[in-house]
Amino acid sequence: MKVAVVGATGMVGKVMLQVLEERNFPVTELIPVASERSVGNAIQFKNSEYTVVGLETAVAMQPDIALFSAGGATSLEWAPKFAAKGTIVIDNSSAWRMDPTKKLIVPEINAAELTANDKIIANPNCSTIQMVLALAPLHKKYGIDRVVVSTYQSITGTGVKAVQQLENEAKGVEGEVAYPHQIHKNALPHCDIFEEAGYTKEELKLVRETHKILNDASIGVTATAVRIPVVGGHSEAVNIEFRNPYEVEDVREILGQTEGVIVQDDINNNHYPMPFYAEGKDEVFVGRIRRDLSRENTLNMWIVADNLRKGAATNTIQIAEYLMAKNLVGKALGV
Repeated sequence: MKVAVVGATGMVGKVMLQVLEERNFPVTELIPVASERSVGNAIQFKNSEYTVVGLETAVAMQPDIALFSAGGATSLEWAPKFAAKGTIVIDNSSAWRMDPTKKLIVPEINAAELTANDKIIANPNCSTIQMVLALAPLHKKYGIDRVVVSTYQSITGTGVKAVQQLENEAKGVEGEVAYPHQIHKNALPHCDIFEEAGYTKEELKLVRETHKILNDASIGVTATAVRIPVVGGHSEAVNIEFRNPYEVEDVREILGQTEGVIVQDDINNNHYPMPFYAEGKDEVFVGRIRRDLSRENTLNMWIVADNLRKGAATNTIQIAEYLMAKNLVGKALGV
């Protein structure tokens, strides 16, 4: 199994390599791919050393699977070139997510939609993945009418430049910045660029991607996305209005039985999800599950996950694992 990791030297790419190794994905040949300035550098993987190559070289090597995390522009240009060679591309950028011809996949929810004809598969946004993983079983049971979500997002979602900004500010050191304001000891209600009606791109991703993944555009979704000086993961306060009555204990039971979800909801012992404990883990943690006393059939939840793992690298690799398990890789290649 020849596996290319496009963006191998970036923050998510490095986690992809780590997760591939941890999950013992059957890589027989690794093709680490990065920008020209990194070509020729060495990458360590499973006690072996691999040389970073450029995109043209990687396409010519015809990998079976290419895991992309190199930005939307790179994906738009190069994913079709890999696909034309028979490579299955699983893309972590926003480039293909809302393309009606491409599948947007959270394996625990909708992997069954994948077929041998899917050569470019989109990985959802990190904040969307953790939210819909908790919403999906509840939507199936009760029907969701409306979701109000406020996110508290790790600086790692922006990238290494943001991490460096926080570290510099904490030390009182001048340096390059990723944000228009200080992030140290601050909260920025500004994730990604501002788009229509005063919403940021990140906020609109939560709306559009939720509709596509749950296959229900009738769900009302509104979001406020906030960047906070945290490294471990994204947190979300989610208010859900159901179409049908529910019991809180039933919700806890449903979520407790949901693959990929861990319920941490013991307020008597101060046990609830926090990014500090979610960091480095692949599960989505849900707690503070309680009835909204101001509105009928409405629930509050707190959802936390490591945005670099389940929110990016792990979800991408889980898609690849599903393709392998269903023998879709060989079929897609005509083998």
